[in-house]
Amino acid sequence: MAELKTKLTAESAETFLSKIPDEKKRKDAFAIVELMKNVTKEEPRMWGSAIVGFGSYHYKGKSGREGDWMMTGFSPRKQNLTIYLMSGFEAYDKLLKKLGKYKTGKSCLYITRLEDIDIKVLKELIKSSYAYMKKTYK
Repeated sequence: MAELKTKLTAESAETFLSKIPDEKKRKDAFAIVELMKNVTKEEPRMWGSAIVGFGSYHYKGKSGREGDWMMTGFSPRKQNLTIYLMSGFEAYDKLLKKLGKYKTGKSCLYITRLEDIDIKVLKELIKSSYAYMKKTYK
């Protein structure tokens, strides 16, 4: 069984984010860190080389694969800011309608700039997803 490549590292999230070349994306990334710190009461930690995560949980899948992963986090990708809401989006239709301009994947929320969305709604999405994960993975 293949081992998960993205793992918690000792690298500094602040150092990683400081190296983002695009000033606007860098400012947005630091704003997301503050938002997530406020919601989770956790410090940012690097997962792999490009993901800033908050909290962690141990999972075991139906296939028997198991590992550790972040409760929530984000990555300042070249194309967009990818926000990881591990609970998925099924329970958040009402909030998503108020969010603004975004796209989603299975557990990924893709936004281009923070100014494209309602920050209060983003905070509520993160808060709800994080609470769900904490409850599910005590």
